[in-house]
Amino acid sequence: MQSKKLMLALSLLLIPVFLITGCTLFRSPQPKPTPAPSPAPAKNIQGPEPNIVVFMHETGEKKTMKIEDYIAGVVAGEMKPDWPIEALAAQAIIARTYTIEAIETKGGVPERGTQASTDIKEFQAYSAQAVNDNVRKAVQMTRGMVAVYQGKPIKSWFHASAGGITANAKEGLNYKEENPAYIQSVQSPDDLAPDDVKNWTVSFSQQEVMAALAKIGKKVAAVESFAIQEKGQSGRATIFVVNNGVQVPAPEFRVAIDSTKLKSLLLDKVEMAGDKITFTGKGYGHGVGMSQWGAHKMAKEGRKPEEIITYYFKGVTVEKRWE
Repeated sequence: MQSKKLMLALSLLLIPVFLITGCTLFRSPQPKPTPAPSPAPAKNIQGPEPNIVVFMHETGEKKTMKIEDYIAGVVAGEMKPDWPIEALAAQAIIARTYTIEAIETKGGVPERGTQASTDIKEFQAYSAQAVNDNVRKAVQMTRGMVAVYQGKPIKSWFHASAGGITANAKEGLNYKEENPAYIQSVQSPDDLAPDDVKNWTVSFSQQEVMAALAKIGKKVAAVESFAIQEKGQSGRATIFVVNNGVQVPAPEFRVAIDSTKLKSLLLDKVEMAGDKITFTGKGYGHGVGMSQWGAHKMAKEGRKPEEIITYYFKGVTVEKRWE
């Protein structure tokens, strides 16, 4: 009876399929989609392997595919396909968990009327053309595996490099809800990351900083001073202070100024000289969840994908949803 109920829920999720007629990291903004009926959220998706509808943002089409085929494209889009298979496999669990969690909690991508999207700004990166034998093997060896906490798929955050230590969700993302119990600050073996990820310096002009501040509602006439006011548990900046009084949430500022340049908030120092504000730091990304370069090192040391996942996400288990 339980199995029949689950299959009924899955079939309801996939009804939109029959109605259809017709961190890759940086893509140009796409036009806002025309609202479409969203698929109903499913409850506890389990086997057999489901089909999902994916919005292909490059062409605007909606494509139906097996979920494992979609996951292969995500892994190839989010991680270097020539990396150790165990690291790719950990990324596959992350990608599958992200997808299932989104489908079960909100129906996937409601504004598209699909269960997933290839637009990284609204879902996950995707590169079918980059899928190779390594990626296929990694996806196959973790087929159906999802990371769960207390029976529910987790928020499977990840980033390029933690710079040696990960952050909790409030610190790294300014997460508005309660910090998930499975997201904790842990030491991360990121020493295989490139030199310009391990340590970097970037400068912005006063005008660039003012424009970024304006984007997040912190408009100022000039930048007379810029400093770190507060740091979180991992040492990341959480609040900047401008002109000795304007408090600025650091995660929002990083996105506004360009997160590919201000690579991390794990900062050693912030200096202002003349028209320039200079940041010196380490790591790449928000620092929450799994570090990809950390996973790379752990894979080379012989750790299994499930071990990598449970190291970065405390108290979770990896369960198999379908064969």
